[in-house]
Amino acid sequence: MKKFINSVDSVLAESLDGFAAAHADLVALGAERKFVLRRELNPRKVALVSGGGSGHEPLHAGFVGYGMLDAACPGQVFTSPTPDQIVEAAQAVAGDAGVLFIVKNYAGDRMNFEMAAEIAEGRIATVVTDDDVAVENSTHSSGRRGVAGTLIVEKIVGAAAEKGLNLEGCVALGERVNARTRSMGVALTSCTVPAAGTPTFSLGEDEMEMGVGIHGEPGRRRVKLERADAIADEIAAAIVQDLDARAGAEALLFVNGFGGTPTIELYLMYNAARRMLEKRGLRVARSLVGSFVTSLDMAGCSLTVSLLDSEATALWDHPVRTAALKW
Repeated sequence: MKKFINSVDSVLAESLDGFAAAHADLVALGAERKFVLRRELNPRKVALVSGGGSGHEPLHAGFVGYGMLDAACPGQVFTSPTPDQIVEAAQAVAGDAGVLFIVKNYAGDRMNFEMAAEIAEGRIATVVTDDDVAVENSTHSSGRRGVAGTLIVEKIVGAAAEKGLNLEGCVALGERVNARTRSMGVALTSCTVPAAGTPTFSLGEDEMEMGVGIHGEPGRRRVKLERADAIADEIAAAIVQDLDARAGAEALLFVNGFGGTPTIELYLMYNAARRMLEKRGLRVARSLVGSFVTSLDMAGCSLTVSLLDSEATALWDHPVRTAALKW
């Protein structure tokens, strides 16, 4: 597998240097590249800190900035950040209002963020995201995995924090958004971790992995490749059934690429998914399409549906200025 790298050992460091230089108006690097922090901090608001293994870019560093995260901790590829990274990030951005950790439901992430919360000084609370409906348990998690819905939690809670919501309110809002958000993905190819140099798993030319995780974890089943409409219909059915939403409910539809899927195909999948959701009684009121929560070079995508009310819609629409999201 061909990669643009100088050395396997320096991939993350060189990528972070490039990211910080390209977006120097928005972010800066912490000591020893342990975290990425917002260039202009607001010490009066709740500070949001997230993180996880690298390889999912622009998650999470790409969401550091006005209206979203105050800091992000990048671990090595598909490896959780260490507690000391998280503690130092929290201390760098903490103000009087406290710090909120937003953590994907993976064993390593949860353990290290929990350790950091015990070590760090000041008021710290945590919201765990677990939006993946594909499987109840996987090789990396107990319970549902936290995947692309994490972006939605970070955006909506980030906006509320900018508007002055206190720590307890941010926790309640984050838990409410997470409870109203569901995701499911499908892979057409494996990803290739640079250190391994070979695909994580094998798929035949006519196969796909339905319900794949963002690290290449197995999904619901391996099946023959189907038409885009059939794929969107199966995922939409699983999501709507799990959400148990009332007919006519408004929703945000997020079609997310895994890193190796062209934009033309993502919009085709959006078109299919929107039709399938509307056929099942949901009204798509907000949309996001693009590769935001990736799995290195994996070809595939996920669909995320988040039920909206007037509060969530207004917070989603609130201005945001990060490397990956701006409006």
